[in-house]
Amino acid sequence: MYTPLLMFLALFIGLLSGIPIAFVLGFISMGFAYVLWGVGGMNLIISAAWGVMNNFTLTAVPLFIFMALMLEKSGLVADLYNCFYKWSGGLRGGLAVATILVGTIIGAVSGVIAAGVIGLGLIALPQMEQYKYDRKINLGSIMAGGTLGQLVPPSICMVVYGAITGVSVGKLFAGGIVLGVFLSILYSTYILIRSYFQKDLCPSLPLDKRATLAEKIYSLRAIFWPSLLIISVLGAILSGASTPSEGAAVGALGSVLFSLASRRFRWKIFQEVAIQTLKITSMVGWIIFSAKAFGSVFSGIGGNMLVTKIAMAVPGGRWGALILSAVFVLFLGMFLETVAMIMLAAPIVSPLLVSLGFNPLWWGLIFMMLLQVAYLSPPFGFALFYLKGVTPPKITLEEIYLSSLPFIGIQIVGIILVAIFPILALWLPNLIF
Repeated sequence: MYTPLLMFLALFIGLLSGIPIAFVLGFISMGFAYVLWGVGGMNLIISAAWGVMNNFTLTAVPLFIFMALMLEKSGLVADLYNCFYKWSGGLRGGLAVATILVGTIIGAVSGVIAAGVIGLGLIALPQMEQYKYDRKINLGSIMAGGTLGQLVPPSICMVVYGAITGVSVGKLFAGGIVLGVFLSILYSTYILIRSYFQKDLCPSLPLDKRATLAEKIYSLRAIFWPSLLIISVLGAILSGASTPSEGAAVGALGSVLFSLASRRFRWKIFQEVAIQTLKITSMVGWIIFSAKAFGSVFSGIGGNMLVTKIAMAVPGGRWGALILSAVFVLFLGMFLETVAMIMLAAPIVSPLLVSLGFNPLWWGLIFMMLLQVAYLSPPFGFALFYLKGVTPPKITLEEIYLSSLPFIGIQIVGIILVAIFPILALWLPNLIF
């Protein structure tokens, strides 16, 4: 009984040491396997590596990463923000709402959180600061909009979750479209209501700074190619014409064609993107392998059974188990990178909740929403540090922490609504599939 708890204790000690998460998970897995079962215990580690290597769905990960980086280098974020900026500048809170909407589209095109948060931080923040927007709204809207790539397909985390749990990636994508739009509406409503009652919170642009109708219409050209790419990738996957991996290949090719069509293609950029893709994919691959090994050893020593017993002992029956699982995922999210968190938490809590009668797709979508909360949660939410890396020195990490809190609250409200009304998440997957 105490061995699984000891294994988790070793994990958190390893995280506090500052060693990269992949090596922490790998060393702990091999150490416990060897101590408990000797040399034969290494078979679990080898099986974990073999299982990851033979998971065809995961081939979508490097392709989606390549697509995201290629579009980022092609200036997509700047074009999108410029378009929405022209259309929404005359509205109080309009620039913050434009930031949310651009983040939604970036998520739909790339599925990579870093691209959204960093891109918006570099482009949107100076604009909102220039027009005297409240700094907490500025920072919060950038993080909230930038992390929508967690939900809006093609989300890399959805690909990994589907590969691990067996839930259809296409259905996750369909549900993610609805939830991404749903959260963007909640964020925008919050900004507009606060701006309406607090006149100086997010002032509208002066008349001489607003775009003319001709300029607004001309700016729409910026969303033509991204829209075409989204339709191509998601249409191919959701229609069943391609698997997620094949759809990712379409997206990777489309990103190159986009850079060519916008006359921004450079061989130097292509080489940089290829090298960055290799580095990020290698990192993700090691995390997936190490977390899979950790999960195998943890299950082998009875960890899953222990978690099940704890969940079943919680008051409230299956809903108590659901709340405990959500808290467990959020707790891990405060310390772990999201791919590692999926690999650790999903094999433990997802089968438990499915066995209690919860819809596996519905829980998978709630899991994705919980991951988005984790991206914003202090002390180690990745979006907090992505944004800090591109903000001026005068903006402190404490300010960024405080700016995230209202949007974390909105995310939790969204999760509660989806838990109470499952149809919010399931109507589009049911309609399509």
